[in-house]
Amino acid sequence: MSRIQVGATASVVPQHWQPNSGLVMANDIGETPPEESVPCIALSKNDSYVMSACGGKVSLFNMMTFKVMTTFMPPPPASTFLAFHPQDNNIIAIGMEDSTIHIYNVRVDEVKIRLKGHQKRITGLAFSNSLHILVSSGADAQLCVWATDSWEKKKSVAIQMPAGKTPSGDTRVQFNSDQNRLLVVHETQIAIYDASKMERIYQWIPQGTLSAAISHASYSCNSQLVFAAFTDGNVAIFDADNLRLRCRIASSAYMSTAAINSNPPVYPFVVAGHPQEPNQFAVGLSDGSVKVMEPLESDGKWGTPAPVENGVANGRAPASSATSNPATDQNQR
Repeated sequence: MSRIQVGATASVVPQHWQPNSGLVMANDIGETPPEESVPCIALSKNDSYVMSACGGKVSLFNMMTFKVMTTFMPPPPASTFLAFHPQDNNIIAIGMEDSTIHIYNVRVDEVKIRLKGHQKRITGLAFSNSLHILVSSGADAQLCVWATDSWEKKKSVAIQMPAGKTPSGDTRVQFNSDQNRLLVVHETQIAIYDASKMERIYQWIPQGTLSAAISHASYSCNSQLVFAAFTDGNVAIFDADNLRLRCRIASSAYMSTAAINSNPPVYPFVVAGHPQEPNQFAVGLSDGSVKVMEPLESDGKWGTPAPVENGVANGRAPASSATSNPATDQNQR
């Protein structure tokens, strides 16, 4: 067990950047009430464009000028998740409220194909360039695998729910840097899948001091860590190889007392790893603020790696039958 001292903010405060024109990127809202809209956003592989929607048309912005380049796909149905094709910025996968996925070509302004495999709205999309697949997740707790050369469905997998939990709520998916392992995140669990077989290797279920629902989770840039946020304000860092808990960051380490005691209480809604610093990540809070976190300079990293016993990390074989990994509680940061 490593000693985790109090303090979880970044040594350099992030700066808000805008182009000289003063433009802001604003979504087309349409007629959908804001509280019913599903916000979604995606950055192109060359960081030149950002695609975004929030109940209305999908907007494509220039990242340098913030100008709207084009809008498309007016609802209904509304877009609920967006993803750029990893090799062609003109091809976009758009998950919809009606459970379909539209493969859209921006250059010719048309839908190439509609994919049907889910029963409820699409909540996640992730491309693997090495495996030539698109994995989709939905509010039906299903994962679908699509071949990107033919767009045919290769497989459908139901995520295994903990006892007493219903298969509902958003499911998110993200590939690791090698694009062969898939991180699957649901409010009831974090799981790692072998993407080539779509077999679950590890699963972690909220427990102990981390018993609240999971709001979001994400790989670090080198895919060695998983950063996870919880609806009670806790943040946890796991080893990506086996989902062993490295450390826990309590809400008091990065939020004010007023935010913690507000009604409703503020909590981390989304997590994103820094693209180059594997130990740094950001959390977007439910009050609209963003906090960037990194370990203390004296620590250098989050907690300690898992012990190796008989050649197997944490003494557990990577079997799909594993339901959880013991979460060793550490001193809160």
